[in-house]
Amino acid sequence: MAQRFGGKYSPNGDSGPAPTAPQPPNLFDGKRPAKAGARSNLLFLLPVIFAVQAFRADAGGLALGLGAAGLMLGAAILTREGLKAEQAYELRRVARRPAIPRKIFAALLMAAGLFAGAMLTNGNPLTAALLGGLGALFHLGAFGLDPLRDKGAEGVDAFQSDRVARAVDEAEGYLTGMKDAILRARDRALETRVDRFATAARALCRRIEEDPGDLSAARKYLGVYLMGARDATVKFADLYAQTRDARARSDYEALLSDLETTFAARSQQFLTNDAGALDVEIQVLRDRLQFETPRH
Repeated sequence: MAQRFGGKYSPNGDSGPAPTAPQPPNLFDGKRPAKAGARSNLLFLLPVIFAVQAFRADAGGLALGLGAAGLMLGAAILTREGLKAEQAYELRRVARRPAIPRKIFAALLMAAGLFAGAMLTNGNPLTAALLGGLGALFHLGAFGLDPLRDKGAEGVDAFQSDRVARAVDEAEGYLTGMKDAILRARDRALETRVDRFATAARALCRRIEEDPGDLSAARKYLGVYLMGARDATVKFADLYAQTRDARARSDYEALLSDLETTFAARSQQFLTNDAGALDVEIQVLRDRLQFETPRH
């Protein structure tokens, strides 16, 4: 997304250097997802082609053409959603597979759409079936399969994992609301500041995903605190867009700093508790092995 230029010589700019985007901590095994890019966008052109052909045909051709366009449009939408779900899966160390294999269903819709389109232009069922099958194979070759198994979920209770997923989704909704609201303030530095807080909040989310047992202790952070932060951002953005009140800005930035410190401290506390629990478990196993090892 494009950002407005800001800095020392910009209108309403500060005297310091332009703020830089925060670098997120290494939370995701060093992986970054491949972008969907133009490949998925090209899929939206196919329905247009067959829709145009449909209106040049007779009544039967119109039905086939519009059916092909609708099926291909559905395939394009499912492909894009499948790529987004795959990105979210790849970004997390602990993740459940997508509930719906969107890219696989998209390949099937693409096959059906190409079959209908071939029947419109050629009328040979065998040729249409062959074209549909090739279309499905090329679609899977271009976009791949959906993740078909859970990642890093060995030994994690499924019910607890689902509760964590709902809590994290709720937290992401609040963070997205903050990001959308602060855009109304039309201030690049504030947008960057909100991004930095979101990084700290997402770090806590990743900790909870890795250890669902911490959810009860973190629920108010992912729910009440983030909801309050979103509401405060909405009110501040509306006020600041109209008044450019420096005091309101200072108070809002202080609020974000307090929240960021709180979230970071909570994440570190969970990490320390996990390390302590691991040390205890290792020591118990060592004592057990020493006790059970026969002495000669």
